[in-house]
Amino acid sequence: MLVHHTPATIHPPFARYSHAVEVPPGARLLFCSGQLGIAPDADIPAGTEAQTRLCFANIDAILGEAGMGLEHIVRINAFVTGREHLAPYMKVRDELFGESPPASTLMIVSGFAREAFTVEIEAIAAAPAGDAS
Repeated sequence: MLVHHTPATIHPPFARYSHAVEVPPGARLLFCSGQLGIAPDADIPAGTEAQTRLCFANIDAILGEAGMGLEHIVRINAFVTGREHLAPYMKVRDELFGESPPASTLMIVSGFAREAFTVEIEAIAAAPAGDAS
């Protein structure tokens, strides 16, 4: 269904992501708001790797409610509060996405609503029109 584009005529991605992901006509699109590393009980784990895992778990729960999963993600926008958070974020992202990873942008920002947060992730997912819960 999805077509991943990484042309050989431009510089390859700096990490495991696709330069573009093409969504076919008629697909359902789901846009996830930015998710922070906060558990249902309001616990915020220490460390970017743990927060990243929780961000993606939250996204997976949202996708699940729409009859989708992480494999339906076509684009990720991620934000971290410092260079030291890049590697832990990318470690988790790379574990979760296989050979055809989504398009992705990763930015360093000055901070979030609460100082405890080090990462926020938003996602766009696509599934065939017949795939619904």
